[in-house]
Amino acid sequence: MNDPLPPSKLRNACDPDIFPFKTTAEVPPDLHIIGQPRGTQAIDFGLHITSPGYNIYVLGESGTGRRTAIKRFIEEKARTDPIPNDWVYVFNFSEPHRPLAISLPPGMGASLKRSMDTLVSFLLVEIPRAFDNETFRDAALKIQQQQVEKRDQLLADIHEKAAGLGAGIMNSAEGLQIIPVRDGQPVSPADFARLPEEERKAWKETAYTLEHDLGEAMHDIRALEKDGLAEIEKLIRRVAGTVANLALEETLAEFQEYAQVGAYLESVRHDILENTDIFREEETGENAGRVSREFLRRRYTVNVIVGRNPRDHNPVVLEDNPTMSRLLGRIEHESRMGGVTMTDFTLLRGGAIHDANGGYLVLRAKDLFSSDPGPWEALKRVLIGGTVTPDDPSARVGMATRSLDPQPIPVDLKVIMIGPPDIYYSLHARDEDFQSIFKVLADFDLEMPRSAGNEQEYATFVAMLCHDEGLLAFDRYATARLVDYGSRIAESQTKLTTRFGLLADVIREANFWAAQHARDIVTAADVLEGIEKRVFRTNRFAEHMRANMQNGKQLIAATGETIGQINGLYVMSIGEHTFGQPSRLTARTYAGQQGVVQIDREVDMSGAIHDKGVYILTGFLGSKYAQEVPLSLSAQITFEQSYNGVDGDSASSTELYALISSLAGVPIKQTIAVTGSVNQLGEIQAIGGVTQKVEGWFELCQERGLTGEQGVLIPESNADDLMLSDPVIAAAEVGKFHVWTARTVDDGLEILTGLPAADIHAKAQGRLKELAEISKQYE
Repeated sequence: MNDPLPPSKLRNACDPDIFPFKTTAEVPPDLHIIGQPRGTQAIDFGLHITSPGYNIYVLGESGTGRRTAIKRFIEEKARTDPIPNDWVYVFNFSEPHRPLAISLPPGMGASLKRSMDTLVSFLLVEIPRAFDNETFRDAALKIQQQQVEKRDQLLADIHEKAAGLGAGIMNSAEGLQIIPVRDGQPVSPADFARLPEEERKAWKETAYTLEHDLGEAMHDIRALEKDGLAEIEKLIRRVAGTVANLALEETLAEFQEYAQVGAYLESVRHDILENTDIFREEETGENAGRVSREFLRRRYTVNVIVGRNPRDHNPVVLEDNPTMSRLLGRIEHESRMGGVTMTDFTLLRGGAIHDANGGYLVLRAKDLFSSDPGPWEALKRVLIGGTVTPDDPSARVGMATRSLDPQPIPVDLKVIMIGPPDIYYSLHARDEDFQSIFKVLADFDLEMPRSAGNEQEYATFVAMLCHDEGLLAFDRYATARLVDYGSRIAESQTKLTTRFGLLADVIREANFWAAQHARDIVTAADVLEGIEKRVFRTNRFAEHMRANMQNGKQLIAATGETIGQINGLYVMSIGEHTFGQPSRLTARTYAGQQGVVQIDREVDMSGAIHDKGVYILTGFLGSKYAQEVPLSLSAQITFEQSYNGVDGDSASSTELYALISSLAGVPIKQTIAVTGSVNQLGEIQAIGGVTQKVEGWFELCQERGLTGEQGVLIPESNADDLMLSDPVIAAAEVGKFHVWTARTVDDGLEILTGLPAADIHAKAQGRLKELAEISKQYE
């Protein structure tokens, strides 16, 4: 009953012969997600269902390799998906502040941009050339001559009519004037004043008639000039239209089946004719024409927000910095003409949502909720509204003098958010929109069963990583050691860790040490060296604490027997290093009515779970010893030299053993350290970190010298959680170190004292009666 566990039970060592290969180079790499059937099925469901709102939240702790594995998983599916369209923004000739969004098949966005850039370059050369030739000049001159001839004829007619009425028309500073004429000579004002009254009166009537006729003639002349300008404009438009039609012909033919592009090109054609004068500007002088030509290039270019490669696959976008601008895209601003901040459609930039549109967007919840709630709210608007519009950071902070209102782009994408449980459950409880847009939960576990199939999966993972990163292959012995390490991290002989990020680091470091030893494959020794070096890099604090025990600064006895004193075990984590440490626990019992007082609790150095454990052991004492007499005692227990506080109930059995030892006056072996929680029925319950706790006590005993009497007492239910290191196994095999298990308090008492439990309880019961009598006499 009190025999220690055999060495074979202290670790579940993987048999290298289960692997049907010499090295993992023979194992074909596989991209499937390992050890997560529940999560994999959820992701597969979420990726294939097309109903709205079925975005995926992948729940699990960091280090499980979720992000890398999911990216590969999605990319594999994306290879068979249709490639989504390009999206471009173009100038809106009707409403310049509202750029138009156009969707085109993959690769056509860049093609349209090239066509439009080529078109502008062609027009800038060919339009000036079309107007700088004899044909155009002759046609324009002919129109001008016709207008001159008609104007001269109108003027000649009015001159002839005036002459017939004894009048003439002459130019003056005020324009054309009608003057009286006699014998072919103008009548001076003085001579006109000497004319008889009747003649002057007749002249005024003549002049009135001629002024009316002259006005009509001038109106006709202005109409002729206007018609002339219109004819010139028509000529210019015909010439420019011919060039524009020639330039647009190829582009129209290429994009004729796309109605949006056709409508846009018609607007371009009309706008070219409206801006012919700018195309005709002479490019002479250092800056002449440069501004206007830049204006034309920007006006007619195409801003490709999303450009796809037709030979690529559906996009899988991982966004590590999901700010609003990186998610939604942004409207940029630039200084122009004296430092005035301006923008236009060419300064629209796409974001991760644009890039992932039609495909998959992978985000980490911690990145999305790092500080600013804006990105989450923006993502919700996109998923609920189904469109995306670029963000304008300058407008949000009031710095922009001019902004845009781009046409929204429809969004069809699947968002996969990877995050810890606390964020998921917080959103589920507090955000009313979350449940409607993230309907699929993919729950990733930190461990998986240690089956033959999953051990083979470890080999597949090694093969995949070595293939992807160009690492040395592992032999079967090295692979078996990695499996053992996976069980050690999972803290169970029957489970394997799924923290593949951590395993990947061990693989890389084993590869490094193999290369340092000039090996062409990774061996078991390289894996062990990699693990040992990882521990050495991070265990300085643990060694410092153990040195304090060895030099007597922290009192820990590992030999002899003592009443009311026991070595408890706890686990500490400093950075990446987790290790077990012993701590002396003492108990003192005496007459009184205080009951059990836990000193650490009284000074607020214990947590709620630890305090609960103290109350539980008090319940056990009452049920065990106070059936006939009251439990009249005062007892104090404490962890000696503990300055950082204690929590958890894994020391409750340890405290109970010390109390019973003090009551019964029975010494406890100091060679044995103890861990385990206890319930009110006296049953020993499982605890965490059992492997580290055993090894922490072993290392102290090893430094002081193993005698064959040292060991650790653990809960029986923790036996299959042991994954002890080679030195512990070696010491157990030669009987120098032991691991005992206890199912009940009585089991533990017998192992710790070497006496029957009934005798110990009898002694404790007798002492309690004595203490009750003392208290009664005192009262």
